[in-house]
Amino acid sequence: MAADFSLFVNLVDIPARTICPATLRVASGRVAAIEPHAGASSPDAALPYALPGFVDAHVHVESSLLVPSEFARLALPHGTVATVSDPHEIGNVLGVAGVQYMLDNAAAVPFKFCFGAPSCVPATPFETAGAEITAADIEQLFQNPQIGYLAEMMNWPGVLGRDPSVVEKIDIAHRYGRPVDGHAPGLHGTDAERYASAGISTDHECFTAAEARDKLAAGMKILIREGSAARNFDALIELLPQHYANLMFCSDDKHPDTLLLGHINQLVQRAVALGYNVFDVLQMACLNPVEHYRLPVGQLRVGDPADFIVVDNLTDFPVRQTYLDGVLVAENGHCLLPPSPVAVANNFHAQPVPEAALAAPVASRPLVPVIECFDGQLITARRELALPLLNGQPQPDPEQDVLKLVVLNRYAPAAPPAVAFIKGFGLRGGALASSVGHDSHNITAVGSDDASLARAINLVVAAQGGLAAVAADGAELALPLPVAGLMSDRPGLEVAAAYSALDEFAKTQLGSGLQAPFMTLSFMALLVIPSLKLSDKGLFDGDKFEFVK
Repeated sequence: MAADFSLFVNLVDIPARTICPATLRVASGRVAAIEPHAGASSPDAALPYALPGFVDAHVHVESSLLVPSEFARLALPHGTVATVSDPHEIGNVLGVAGVQYMLDNAAAVPFKFCFGAPSCVPATPFETAGAEITAADIEQLFQNPQIGYLAEMMNWPGVLGRDPSVVEKIDIAHRYGRPVDGHAPGLHGTDAERYASAGISTDHECFTAAEARDKLAAGMKILIREGSAARNFDALIELLPQHYANLMFCSDDKHPDTLLLGHINQLVQRAVALGYNVFDVLQMACLNPVEHYRLPVGQLRVGDPADFIVVDNLTDFPVRQTYLDGVLVAENGHCLLPPSPVAVANNFHAQPVPEAALAAPVASRPLVPVIECFDGQLITARRELALPLLNGQPQPDPEQDVLKLVVLNRYAPAAPPAVAFIKGFGLRGGALASSVGHDSHNITAVGSDDASLARAINLVVAAQGGLAAVAADGAELALPLPVAGLMSDRPGLEVAAAYSALDEFAKTQLGSGLQAPFMTLSFMALLVIPSLKLSDKGLFDGDKFEFVK
């Protein structure tokens, strides 16, 4: 229960763009009074700073490998008090029941989650998902006031073509007064205008400032993303001085090891260190998401919920305390909330695969289409390469950094794996496998040889979902993810340590030079991001939105 208390602080008023010494009085979980100190017109060097908490404007909690209650326990010490959370990962596995799972688990903590109604489950008809969320399901979800928006509309071709099923979902959101999130990588000019004119208000997929400017001109708000795999901060931060009123920060996907180190606070630090106005930066991090999504998050005004953070300075923003509804929930880097019980729900039917099932199809042409992945990006390129052949079947080629990529349907027990090739992982040997494979979350694996691939995939199968890494010498590690094959049922610190060990194994034992090998792997089946990806049904051209012929 919230206790009444007072704090002597330098109070940061973002809308007024002032900082003044004041007594902050909290009663019954709300800001009861703000009493400026007489005669003080500038900050008091002896006092800490109180400001509204940080908000992640777009994140898939599932990508942290943690259930919502454990995500909150890692995020709160960094000053994050709320997230705008798209549950379409678990939605693709369990449907509406998965969304309800997230709501139920989140209720165990006071952290202010705003969950959306997933708009694209499955993401495309070119892959196998575990469930479908229909327009009728979305309307049912919107009858729950806890569902705050229509989550990212990834079917941008459907938006541009005004596909009736897409339009229906957007219209339902507007009828219920909910904002609609976008997802339109690479759209420029008239395409961006047409996408926005459908009633879509945000986009977090911009990877160039030029693209973001076109979308801003079309009336959209741009989320500057810096996650564990996709990192667009450096490319987009130049927009801040002119467009800060229409910008927000987000992580999109954040693995537990990097969440343990920091969250939105890191982006605030970086922006301020680059010389950008601190009030502009804080408006993006604290105020804009609250206003756009109408979040029930206090902004340090009299009568507001007492949601705020106390920091030592406005340069590094070291978070001393985090408060939610007047309750101290984190202090000096430690969360004060205890772990909550975690229920387990899953949808996993894949069976072990033999090595022979992973053979590539016989080559029908001299050059093989190869996916090229890039560190810190979700987009890929298409390469046409000559690969060594064995019995007419293309083989991995370490000299060209070309490995085999496999996607196995986890929802059907006897589905054949899809096989292709990928460049950019840098593995010297062994394999990685994961049941976190956006967006349908089939098993995705990358490796240097069929034996290693089969071992890694079968470790994931044995765990009924998880992450696995195997070396050619027989060494192996695995992290079970029993909640939908996406999340652990263990405490966040424990999961972060286990994931860090896997990440280190992939880099030191197997040789990957990627910043986040497992996160990058998880996006190699994401068909809605160009240019070339692999689904359980085959190699897919994300530019033409069709299978590679």
